[in-house]
Amino acid sequence: MPDAPVVVVGIGADGWDGLSPAARHEILDADVLMGSARQLALIPERSTPGAEPERVAWPSPLLPSLPGLLEARRGRRVCVLASGDPMFHGIGSTLARLLGPSAVRVVPHPSSVTLACARLGWPADQVDVVSLVGRPVETLHPAVHDRRRVLVLSAGADTPARVAALLTERGYGQSPLTVLEHLGGPDERIVSGTASAWHIPRPHPLNIVAVECRAAPDTPRLPRIPGLPDEAFEHDGQLTKRDIRAVTLSRLAPTPGELLWDVGAGAGSIAIEWMRTHPASRAVAIENRPDRAARITRNAAALGVPGLHVVTGTAPAALHGLPTPDAVFIGGGATRPGVMEACWEALPPGGRLVVNAVTLELEALLTTWYGRHGGDLARISAAHASPIGGFTGWRSAMPVTIWTVAKPLAAPIPADHITGDAATVRPARANEEKP
Repeated sequence: MPDAPVVVVGIGADGWDGLSPAARHEILDADVLMGSARQLALIPERSTPGAEPERVAWPSPLLPSLPGLLEARRGRRVCVLASGDPMFHGIGSTLARLLGPSAVRVVPHPSSVTLACARLGWPADQVDVVSLVGRPVETLHPAVHDRRRVLVLSAGADTPARVAALLTERGYGQSPLTVLEHLGGPDERIVSGTASAWHIPRPHPLNIVAVECRAAPDTPRLPRIPGLPDEAFEHDGQLTKRDIRAVTLSRLAPTPGELLWDVGAGAGSIAIEWMRTHPASRAVAIENRPDRAARITRNAAALGVPGLHVVTGTAPAALHGLPTPDAVFIGGGATRPGVMEACWEALPPGGRLVVNAVTLELEALLTTWYGRHGGDLARISAAHASPIGGFTGWRSAMPVTIWTVAKPLAAPIPADHITGDAATVRPARANEEKP
């Protein structure tokens, strides 16, 4: 942690002229200026001899070098330049995480999203924002829905064309696209077209892409709510089917930021739908067959969660060293020795375990664990209408037994060792009568 707070100043494409008096004061008061070469070039040199601060351009990659850069300048007034709002997908967030919030002071500037909404006349509270900086273009998929507006933070000059290609392949080729370049600067430019007919030459690398999503009539619907059509997944039959999947996800109860282990992942449908519920949701899919693991990776990219961590290996050995899960789903391999025990042991207090069974052997095992740990044991069956000759009848799928349990927050005191009321609970002596 530095001796004095690191000051982070947001700066726009309009450079020095667009800065507030407070922002200019922080820059003029600094001994060290840090930022990208482009940002440093926006700050004029000082007229007073000997008053010019040290200018440090970010190396690439930045994150591994950042602690050392700051430590080497301990005791000096450091000012970091950031694009727009430093706390919106910016270096300010990184510094606050690295140094602690009290060691960072932020002077923000309007973000590119704010400027884009102002130019387009879009209400900012009705726009989804997706950053593709350092992320695959497939990250955009979950935000693409008919009649929704999306602002895409570009990774560079190639981003608009990649966004147009993704939309066209997805069935959103008629979506209007607007590329806003160099927002707020003297070279600001706005160009428009449609995804399927996108032919605009490479724009300035500093750009943001505005999308008005328009789906073709036959485009499949891919909502964030669990229960995507089975056809949305590439699979070889090892897939938790749609109806059971929706019930399973409801029992896993994902909330933003939590981590799921999907053990025996098959096609990865549970992990993928878990991650689609919120951009901050995380998951690890464990699958012992390499061909299925590769299929999970393809499914994750196609459905907008390319950040899914896929582990190729056999549980329980493949679970060693993984980050602590908030919830575990076992879709395959639960009867293998040690799998249930390893998953239960890995869960923190309050963590959830959900296991699906379609065989009598696994159902018997779940009954034993249910007797030991409680929870909820349910059997779910589904039937779908299908042709029977010239008529229609019900075709039943195999019933699925689902065990759901939460790990206790604390080990309870056995009932026969408790005396008194809730305010004065204490262990019973051996010669006291049991309540």
